Amino acid sequence: MSDLCFTPAATLAALIRKKKVSPTEVLHAVLERIDKVNPPLNAYCTVAAEQALAAAKKATAAVGKKGATLGALHGVPVSIKDLTPTKGIRTTWGSKIFEHHVPEEDGLIVQRLKAAGAIVVGKTNTPEFGAGANTFNAVFGPTRNPWNPALTCGGSTGGGAVALATGMGPLAQGSDLGGSLRLPAAFCGVVGFRTSPGCVPMWPRPTAWNTYGVEGPMARTIGDTALMLSAIAGQDARVPISYPVDPRALLAAVKRPSLKGLRIAWGGDLGITPVDDEVRRVTEATLAVFRRLGARVEAAHPSFAEVDEIVRTSRGLLMVVHHEDKLPRWKPLMQENLVKNTEQGLALTASDIAAGERLRTTLYHRVREFMARYDLILTPTAAVPPFPLEFRSGPPAINGVPMKHYIQWALLTYAFTVIGAPAISVPAGFTRDRLPVGLQIAGRWRDEVTVLRAAAAFEQAQPWADIRPPV
Repeated sequence: MSDLCFTPAATLAALIRKKKVSPTEVLHAVLERIDKVNPPLNAYCTVAAEQALAAAKKATAAVGKKGATLGALHGVPVSIKDLTPTKGIRTTWGSKIFEHHVPEEDGLIVQRLKAAGAIVVGKTNTPEFGAGANTFNAVFGPTRNPWNPALTCGGSTGGGAVALATGMGPLAQGSDLGGSLRLPAAFCGVVGFRTSPGCVPMWPRPTAWNTYGVEGPMARTIGDTALMLSAIAGQDARVPISYPVDPRALLAAVKRPSLKGLRIAWGGDLGITPVDDEVRRVTEATLAVFRRLGARVEAAHPSFAEVDEIVRTSRGLLMVVHHEDKLPRWKPLMQENLVKNTEQGLALTASDIAAGERLRTTLYHRVREFMARYDLILTPTAAVPPFPLEFRSGPPAINGVPMKHYIQWALLTYAFTVIGAPAISVPAGFTRDRLPVGLQIAGRWRDEVTVLRAAAAFEQAQPWADIRPPV
């Protein structure tokens, strides 16, 4: 049973189609694994066993029907972040305000996963409303890192990352504003892919033209990441920033990946944050792999000097959009940082926001011009290894340098959010304390294919899927 829990989604789907294993068998294995592993780690906050078993039973019956059309993820278990609506399954946003909320409709990404045949196992834990990169909330408590339970798993898709790392499902749905797919992937030793805004349409949401927050895939392998992305990407009329995506191109990118001829820039700290010495050592060691595979790698990056101010204004604006209406009634129930961020957003002037948007445009064009000379930029995903759970707002210092604010250590991921670039976090190796370190691979706007191609080639040269945490 344990072997099924660590079998890639693509392999499970193939075995199911060949009737070598049934969706019901796979789900039972995952549920048993959850019963064993989840209590001390708290990855899943809600397990929808009854619904999942009913869906698996239908999926098993469909395999035996003559002429039945099976989706790409038929019978494959998937977890859904507790920020995304799931019909009939409690969705709390990690908030006491919505502690007992049960949606009547699935979010679009859940609809697409189900249409592809995936089985929704349950909801994974998140900080309140996804605000923060340390997964804890007043409803369900903290989620712990499977490599060291005294440490954070990152966030905000922390529960999803822990579930993947520990075999509680092969696929996890998540979302990413400043790094919420990438940071927990780095801290837990899995893959998290933030795609270009509009690649994976996000609905429902209060801001249809929002290019900051995206939903996307997490998995243990690049092949599974591409497979899941192929099922959820593509245009939807309800999402005006969405655009057509060829799923075949995504899948082809990972089948015979090559780095030959690619021009890669090593961005290091991008000039915007200190980077922990161990993280720098592990990520810089990957450059030799990329060179050996035929890429031309140079140390270079454009200036990202504006990122801090862009984050201040854009994050403040988004906090107001999403949470201003809650403050009059629910402020005492809301996480301190969430309230603080919203109030900081309310203090912004129109001039502040306008200046931030001008800076964002300037940065976008500077990076665009830089990327005419390079196909990809590599950086550490997180500036630090996993830190103690009690550092709720992140590490107070890196290499002895105090953090100016609680987002500074996450600016390496935020840098690519604000310019709308696709960026994936892949396992790069381990610190001397056996803590995972992530490598971020960022590409040109809407060029998910090259990002996947590079990630898959790196995975072939330095595979990680069989390295498991001690749980």
